[in-house]
Amino acid sequence: MDETPSARSVRAGDNAMATARAVLERAPVFDGHNDLPWVIRIDKAARGDVLAYALNAVHEKADTDIPRMREGMVGAQFWAAFQPTGAPHPARTALEQIDLIRRIEEAHPDVFLPARRAADYARAKAAGKIASFVAVEGGVGLENALAPLRIWHAAGVRLMTLCHNESLDWVDSATDAPRNGGLNAFGRAVIGELNRLGIVVDLAHASHEAMRKVLAVAEAPVALSHCNSFALCDHPRNAPDDVLKALKGNGGIVMATFVPGFLSQPLRDWLRRGRDAYGKAPLAADPKAQFAGLEASYGRAPRATLEQVADHIERLVATAGVDHVGIGSDYFGGATPEGLENVSRFPHLFAELVRRGFSERDLEKMSALNLLRVLRKVEAAGKRLRKTRPPAVGRIEDFPGA
Repeated sequence: MDETPSARSVRAGDNAMATARAVLERAPVFDGHNDLPWVIRIDKAARGDVLAYALNAVHEKADTDIPRMREGMVGAQFWAAFQPTGAPHPARTALEQIDLIRRIEEAHPDVFLPARRAADYARAKAAGKIASFVAVEGGVGLENALAPLRIWHAAGVRLMTLCHNESLDWVDSATDAPRNGGLNAFGRAVIGELNRLGIVVDLAHASHEAMRKVLAVAEAPVALSHCNSFALCDHPRNAPDDVLKALKGNGGIVMATFVPGFLSQPLRDWLRRGRDAYGKAPLAADPKAQFAGLEASYGRAPRATLEQVADHIERLVATAGVDHVGIGSDYFGGATPEGLENVSRFPHLFAELVRRGFSERDLEKMSALNLLRVLRKVEAAGKRLRKTRPPAVGRIEDFPGA
């Protein structure tokens, strides 16, 4: 006797977690963005000391540690070497944050495999380890020069988020006033050198116009490492449909993120009272306390949920195509959606996607295979470009119109 739709739904729900775990056994999560290095840096007790932070222990008040990464079936992680745009000594701070990521790898060699190529994902999986990839979040550490890009690459950086919450002298941020028409001449030189080096260009945090300008000149696939659909939630950090559609021709990827204000339109509207005109909250040492302060003043905020993350994934797939969607959690020690409170919860998201009818192969693509394809293509483009193009040199003043 044929099952009713509701009976099939119940059966799928009963089996969803087992299916999700089977998928993640084959293709463990490759998460595109996590700010643990900054959390360790500003932790009052650890103050940047990886050993003192004790990643082997569960940190109940935080969202990322080794036991819960294992529980969450994480197979690879892009760690963000982040700093606020206005931090003093940006070049030094960028190197300190890259060093902190490398110290995470050195402190836990039984857990993390230093990963510098796409092939290292498989090496880590075979060894029962987590592949540790290095990203720089925010080009402020370049201090308007091209040479640091090569030093960062030599130190292991394989993805660069062009800016953070503020526009730079060469690229416009999604959450700041535009100054460069999106991207200026020096910015184009940055993109060219990232392509030549084989570093993924990350458009998360870039303005919509900057995204379009980069896509017009990029010689390799790009990423939006932690970004949702602007059509579902109109925060400027989310990507408009035309950019998402352009990923098909570029070969790039958009990675759905868990930041509550980028997920829920009701929450986005509620948060306007505590944000500037661009949806940017004041930088806080304790973002959870900052949010609690808003609720104390204005009442309980609408909640973002795991189901809304799945809604965005469905929209991203419908717009960009299933071959161009991944996961970029942006766990940063702050607010999280209900159901995705920490890194142990990735299987629960994939179980929800199982219930929504995604095939196991498509889930494997979104978990890891799509990002691995992007990395391989960026590596190949870099190898090709280095054969014919010398290193780009100069500072912003050397580029007319910048």
